Amino acid sequence: MSRLVVISNRVAVPKARGVAGAQGGLAGALNAALKDYGGLWFGWSGQESDDRTGNMNLQRNDGVTTATIDLSKRDVDEYYNGYANSTLWPLFHYRIDLAEFENETGKGYERVNERFAESVMPLIEDDDLVWVHDYHLIPIGQRLRERGAKNRIGFFLHTPWPPTRLLTSLPFHDRLVRTMLAYDLIGFQTEEWLGSFYHYCENELGAQVEKSTGEITFEDRTVFARAYPIGIDWDHFQRQGATDEAKAAEERLLESTRNRTAMIGVDRLDYSKGLPERIDGIGRFFDQHPEHARDLVFIQIAPPSREDVESYQKIRNTLEQKTGQINGARSEVDIVPIRYVNQGYSHAELYGFFRASKIGLVTPLRDGMNLVAKEYVAAQDPDDPGVLILSDFAGAAQQLDCDGKGAVVVNPHSPDALARAIKTALDMSVEERKSRYQAMIGTIRDDNVQAWTKQFCDDLAAD
Repeated sequence: MSRLVVISNRVAVPKARGVAGAQGGLAGALNAALKDYGGLWFGWSGQESDDRTGNMNLQRNDGVTTATIDLSKRDVDEYYNGYANSTLWPLFHYRIDLAEFENETGKGYERVNERFAESVMPLIEDDDLVWVHDYHLIPIGQRLRERGAKNRIGFFLHTPWPPTRLLTSLPFHDRLVRTMLAYDLIGFQTEEWLGSFYHYCENELGAQVEKSTGEITFEDRTVFARAYPIGIDWDHFQRQGATDEAKAAEERLLESTRNRTAMIGVDRLDYSKGLPERIDGIGRFFDQHPEHARDLVFIQIAPPSREDVESYQKIRNTLEQKTGQINGARSEVDIVPIRYVNQGYSHAELYGFFRASKIGLVTPLRDGMNLVAKEYVAAQDPDDPGVLILSDFAGAAQQLDCDGKGAVVVNPHSPDALARAIKTALDMSVEERKSRYQAMIGTIRDDNVQAWTKQFCDDLAAD
């Protein structure tokens, strides 16, 4: 069996034998796949250094080798904070108004991808499968080809892929997409993003697209592009739910809400998550149903992210202001309708918080998948489950709508629609809640991250 080489912006260094199983999610699944294949994980260390010697930190733990390099402050500013997170991220989430198109950050993005390719190429063996992850490293496949790599090389995009008319606002957009066609297999989260990619290739590049098989032929080369919806690490998450930490978190939330219905949202502090719009919808609900200010409490957990990027600083200020306005209008001496928490919690604690909450709000304006929606459902008591309110623009909506019998799907841009969804969830009978839970839980359990990893690697090896 071929060895697997994973290339990503950051590397999750596995823990020593005996505790490696503590790691869940995508990192845990990739580590498991790397152990099965006997593989290597390469990427940025997360550290800044002015050292241009090209030093690489190699570690081997529990059968997995990790290889990391440092980046300079300039590289981080231009490649990571700049082009990746101030240009591609907003554009891929349909926020062209927030995208910054700067030549220097684009050059930095190309430079770091060149450096990644130069650093990892000597580590790649002739029959390795190479799997590249996410928008940070789109060009690296072509850079490896230019250095002689004839391996099977796959790429998976964890974000949405924008419609053609939005993507063409990106300077040199055709050059970026052409580099993607150097891969053998390209994976997207949903059929929608895959369809947008097909449309671009047909209409902007003149490529031949066979949608039934996923084949894209361009300039005498054929690449396959398909949808691979990512799942949660079901077994790991359920093990977290059985811990004392999870049970303590559940009790902590139940005791603090004092018989009020808990409604929860857990999101990175990011403008794609629709947090101000969510608060507007909750405010509209309390305006329309002021009596519920005493029996419903909303807990928003929003750990900060990318705090060096100005747009993220603005979203935090906006969220704090909107939350303060509602609490100022609706609070009493013993009641606060919204709890805004600007920090993160462990997976076990989140399991407990989800289980104690009778409504889960997952309402991004645009999201590649949003695994929080699946984790919320996975944490529920099958005999008394909560209700998932899910944005129509989350990738997970295609799996969890279940023909209208699963999640309560909502337009996150409409405060009135969100207010109606909250009222629907509060009034829902236990029989309907159980029915909706049963409609979703099978795909959440079976279409897990391990199945996703295996399917992509099998297709990469076979195509």
